[in-house]
Amino acid sequence: MIELAQNQTEPVLSVVVIGRNEGARLVRCLESVRAMNSPGGPVEIIYVDSDSTDQSPSRAEELGARVLVVHPERPTAALGRNAGWRAARAEFVLFLDGDTILDPDFVGQAMKEFADPKVAVVWGTRREIHPEQSLYNRVLDLDWMAPVGPSQYCGGDALMRRKVLEEVGGYDQTLIAGEEPEMCRRMRAVGYVILHVDLPMTGHDLAMLRWAQYWRRATRTGYAYAEVSARFRGTDIPLWEAESRHNRRRTWLQIGLFLAGLAVSLWWLKPWPLLAVAAFYGLLIVRTTFKFRWKSPSLLTCFCYGVHSHIQQVPIFLGQLQYGKDARQGQKRGLIEYK
Repeated sequence: MIELAQNQTEPVLSVVVIGRNEGARLVRCLESVRAMNSPGGPVEIIYVDSDSTDQSPSRAEELGARVLVVHPERPTAALGRNAGWRAARAEFVLFLDGDTILDPDFVGQAMKEFADPKVAVVWGTRREIHPEQSLYNRVLDLDWMAPVGPSQYCGGDALMRRKVLEEVGGYDQTLIAGEEPEMCRRMRAVGYVILHVDLPMTGHDLAMLRWAQYWRRATRTGYAYAEVSARFRGTDIPLWEAESRHNRRRTWLQIGLFLAGLAVSLWWLKPWPLLAVAAFYGLLIVRTTFKFRWKSPSLLTCFCYGVHSHIQQVPIFLGQLQYGKDARQGQKRGLIEYK
């Protein structure tokens, strides 16, 4: 159990938890923070609430957190995280989402990496708490897995140097998604390292049970791809430009092949052209299955992940189209929520 920092004591670590109507998940998250093994001194916990309508702020206070409530016109994760780290007092800041559970040993192990002054961010492995709850949870659990070593960016859960956050100005609050990769790109541009370590970091409660949730999550990804890649297009350190272009090509190819197969099948009054297109898609899925075999010992799970990798291209593409429309019309889109 950690020692909570008081007003008169300097914390060695500030934990910033953001949330909105997380309910019992927030309690579980804060309890996991309190149960972490000591990082070597007092810890302060800051909970930033984005205008919840449940009892989240009062629950957080009961668990020893300092509560900040923001009332934004458009709630974003970036706004909450910025409010948290700017109020933090420690040299190192651990960011967590309110629907996560912290591994008790992560901070103590990850802190050692900051012996290198160029390391700005250390992040570990996030895994789904309930992969058995739905096929979506089971498949998207593999999305969190990435090679260890220097990386382009981190996710929402990460341990950072506060002085580097100050140096780059923190998260961009205008983004509705993709705020961590965008900020990490600015950190890398001035010579810092984003380090992914082979350590359990957090458990995540995706709670995805419906197709509509899956679709909206992928659409949000596409929106972020387009918005962030446009910002750094043509620079020495582009971000997501190749991914955005690849998504557009794959989507047009998928749609084009399907329409061509359907047209020829209708013309010949035979199913073989359409079946040939389906077989081609099947081969692509099998290839993707074995490409990502390292992510899971279950061949079935990897196969489902292969299906996901191709199906998601369409909503990602639609997300890119939505950003393009908003950019042309000078509109700001609200948060794309899937829970």
